[in-house]
Amino acid sequence: MPNVRPTSLSRRGLLAAGGAVGLGAVLAACGDSDSKESGAGSESAKSGPWTFKDDRGLTAKAGSTPKNIVAFVGVAAALHDYGIEVKGVFGPTKTADGKADVQAGDLDINKVEVLGNVWGEFNVEKYAGLAPELLVTAMWEKDALWYVPDESKDKILKLAPSAALWAAQTTMPKAIQRHEDLAASLGADVKAKKVTDAKARFEKAAARLRAAAKSQPNIKVLVGSASQDLFYVSLAKTSADTLYFQELGVQFIEPKVNAAGFFEELSWENVDRYEADVIMMDNRSSALQPDALTSKPTWAQLPAVKAGQIVPRTTEPIYSYDKCTPILEDLAKAIESAKKVS
Repeated sequence: MPNVRPTSLSRRGLLAAGGAVGLGAVLAACGDSDSKESGAGSESAKSGPWTFKDDRGLTAKAGSTPKNIVAFVGVAAALHDYGIEVKGVFGPTKTADGKADVQAGDLDINKVEVLGNVWGEFNVEKYAGLAPELLVTAMWEKDALWYVPDESKDKILKLAPSAALWAAQTTMPKAIQRHEDLAASLGADVKAKKVTDAKARFEKAAARLRAAAKSQPNIKVLVGSASQDLFYVSLAKTSADTLYFQELGVQFIEPKVNAAGFFEELSWENVDRYEADVIMMDNRSSALQPDALTSKPTWAQLPAVKAGQIVPRTTEPIYSYDKCTPILEDLAKAIESAKKVS
């Protein structure tokens, strides 16, 4: 992770660097009416004009269903799970050793053009060379296109229609539905057995997490992200995944957030400010992982760390039923087996 002080970054940049875990209000501004309107389905994708109303409230239009699609890597991974392939991606795609980043999901990263791998990178020339017909990305703040640099945004948006889907100000099931809506509009068969089976597994996992939380009501969970100098504790209701877990009954630590309202920065000397039984740790490549924190004595002394009650937190989920199900299952397992240590 870059050693960047929070004050030198925008809120979006800080989130990308691993500091925050989600930006936005509690519930999605996009409602069920938008989902029904935009979920055109595979039949409409076969012929005629194509439209999709995104979570900005804007309607992307094309004379026919877009084929040359470029997307933020996490959105591309979700579309892949529905059978929709993209030509190019941007955002964390490859690790330093050339392997697929956790945010790439099941994408074959050698078969897509990578336009930028870190925050601030987006090769406009390569993008234009792909003859893009649609640009898709996530949205953590209203109208802000995730990993599309502000300085080149105008050039990029002139080249193709764009669509943005909430990654905050919504819940996990709603976010999955919106990605499914987009996939359907692009020709995916969302009634295929693979999709319906994945949805059934997701619903079963959600029921398991609800039962786990109910059976262990005293277990407190902390949402954390680590950098070399700071430890960030996030407010659960500001992110789609943890808001949903909270709705299912998981008890989260509520930090004294900063002026932005999304997380609290703690020095490593003060990392023990909150007593937690389970710690969910940001698993993105931009954040330090637990095995890199062994030199932090205050980390090693945390009761949850001593008890081995640490679970990876998929901070930027791939919003398909297939990829979100293990997230629910892992948290349910952690809570089921957790001991009260705080």
